[in-house]
Amino acid sequence: MEKLRRVVNKIAYTAPLSRNLSKLSPLQCSLLPLLFLSSSFYTIALSLRNFLYRHRLFHQHRLPVPVISVGNITWGGNGKTPMVEFMALWMANSGISPLILSRGYAGGDEAKMLHRRLVGRSAKIGMGANRAATAAHFFERYGYMDPGPATFLKRLCVDQTMGSHLDVDKIGVVILDDGMQHRSLWRDLDIVMVNGLMPWGNCHLLPLGPLREPLTALRRADVVIVHHADLVLEQNLKDVELMMREIKESLPIFFTKMAPSHFLEMGNIDSKMPLRSLCDKVVLCVSAIGFANAFVQAIERLGALYVDRLDFSDHHLFQAKDVEVIRMRLGELQDKFGLKPVVAVTEKDYDRDPEILKNLDPFQVLILCSNLQFVTRDGCSEDGFKKLVKQILEVKL
Repeated sequence: MEKLRRVVNKIAYTAPLSRNLSKLSPLQCSLLPLLFLSSSFYTIALSLRNFLYRHRLFHQHRLPVPVISVGNITWGGNGKTPMVEFMALWMANSGISPLILSRGYAGGDEAKMLHRRLVGRSAKIGMGANRAATAAHFFERYGYMDPGPATFLKRLCVDQTMGSHLDVDKIGVVILDDGMQHRSLWRDLDIVMVNGLMPWGNCHLLPLGPLREPLTALRRADVVIVHHADLVLEQNLKDVELMMREIKESLPIFFTKMAPSHFLEMGNIDSKMPLRSLCDKVVLCVSAIGFANAFVQAIERLGALYVDRLDFSDHHLFQAKDVEVIRMRLGELQDKFGLKPVVAVTEKDYDRDPEILKNLDPFQVLILCSNLQFVTRDGCSEDGFKKLVKQILEVKL
C-alpha cells in the first residue's frame, strides 16, 4: 500500500501530466486509465454535493459560537495544522477559549501534536467524524460564551497580554481543522491554505491529481494563505497570486513560512536543544508528512555536513519493517562518512507514535520544532491579517 501511495503521489505532482508521460514508469502509466475513471466519478459526486449545498438542499448545522474553518483544496503539506495552532493561540491569548474540531484521521497525529503544543492554554480539542455532535458534547461539558457578536469581537480586540486574566473556561469560538470540505457545519470565516512550492500539482482532482476540489472552490474562501513562501521564487509567487485572482479578484492573500526554533531529543523530550546541534553532522531526514521537501530544506539550512532523506506517505504509521529500512540507511551513511548519523523527524512524526522511534537507539533522534510566521510582502503582514479577520467577522457576525 505504501508503494502504491508513492506511485500515485508521483503522478499527482507530474505537471503538466499530458506533456510528461515519458517521465512516468510503466506501472504509473498502467494506472492512468483507472485513476482517470475514478477521478471522473469523484468529479461528478463532488459537483452534485456542492450543488445541493449551494441550493440549500443539504442542511448546514449552525453552532452557537463563531466558527473559523482552516482548510485546503489539495492533499497535505499546506500548513493547515500550524495555522490552526496560530489561530488557537491568538484566540486563547485574547481571552476566547477555542474548541478545535478535528476528524482525527490516521490516529489523530495532528490533534496529538496540537494538544502537546497547546498544553496550559484554554484550548480544547475534540476528535470525531461527526463534528457537530463532538461540539455539542463539549458545549454541554464546558458551556459557551454569550454568542452575541459584540462579546466575541470585544474580547478579540483585547490586548493579548490581558487574555490570561479573563474567564476563558467557556468555549468562545470553534476552529475547524481541515474544514474546507466539511460543509455540513456553517462557518463564519473560511481560511484556505495553499502550498506555495507545489500549489496545484497536475491540476486534476483526486485520485488522478492532488485537488480535493476544483480551483473555483477558492470563491468560497474569505482569506488565502500561501505557505512556504520563503522557499518560493518571487515570480512563482506572482504566478500563484495571478491564478487565484483570476478566480476571485477581491481575494485577500497572505504569506507564511515555518520558522525552526529548536530540537527535542528522543528520550529527553522535556529539554530543548539549539538548532546548531546539527552543525557538521550527517543527518537522515525521516518523515511521513504531506510535503517533505520543506522539512528537508529546513534541515539543510542548519549547517549539516550531509543530509539524506527517507520519505513515507502522509500519516504513515511506522512499522518494525520501516525501522529496519531506516537502520539500514543509517548503517550505509555511517560506513560512507565514518560518522554516526543523526535522525531528524518532524513533530507530527513524533506525536504519531513516539514509542516506535525509540527502536532506532543507539542513533540519536532529534525532533525539529517550528512555528508558523507571517512573511511581510506587498504590505501584507501578521497585523494586517488579524485586522482583516476582525473586519470580516464584524460583517459576518
